[in-house]
Amino acid sequence: MIDSNAAGRRDIYGGRDPVEIPAYTIPDVAQWLRVPLSTTRAWLLGQSGFEPVIEIADRSSKSLSFRNLVELHVLAAIRREHAVPMQRVRLAVDFMKSRLGEPNPLASVRMLTDGRDLLIEAYEQFVNVTRGGQLEVREFVQAYLDRVEHDAHGPVRLYPFSRKHVLEDPRSISIDPRVQYGRPCLIGTGIPTAEIADRCKAGESIASLARDYGRPEQQIEEAIRYELPLAA
Repeated sequence: MIDSNAAGRRDIYGGRDPVEIPAYTIPDVAQWLRVPLSTTRAWLLGQSGFEPVIEIADRSSKSLSFRNLVELHVLAAIRREHAVPMQRVRLAVDFMKSRLGEPNPLASVRMLTDGRDLLIEAYEQFVNVTRGGQLEVREFVQAYLDRVEHDAHGPVRLYPFSRKHVLEDPRSISIDPRVQYGRPCLIGTGIPTAEIADRCKAGESIASLARDYGRPEQQIEEAIRYELPLAA
């Protein structure tokens, strides 16, 4: 059955699905997903002796699609806490490909809906995880997968982390390829987080910004935190 609403949304993009349009730069996604730029480049472009882990939407311009953004987000669940070397990251992705039977498993519907156990298998196979840490790993992996919203065809929205400790991170920011050209915004709005942060840097108070935007001060604080690298 054809999703008429989805088809209508694609029409305003010239018949292209906004999830697949190359709209993001590598430095942007590195900052938004809290992954070191050098690591992000290695995963997307490869490095000496290694091919890329993720096939990006437009390699000639080094531009990423929203689907690529989600793939990186899921991949970071393997990498973030244990700094897994690229070779092992690749083995983990190949492991998931073989188990799911899909060429791009990291953003597949099956991975996003019930992929926790498979991701944990990859984690435990390629990272030295002690028995006592297995429950923590499950919570950690689930926290990543819960941040991706999907429909029957794949990912449609991502709620990135704004803090270092993911299990304590509120869901205040969203990235939707159909809103503000896919730029991070306050959840449920079209208010870009970068705009809020720029106004704060110019000297406006959190209280005044909250009044102007009609949003709680806590959300304004999270938007600013999100735009400041390595904020606590």
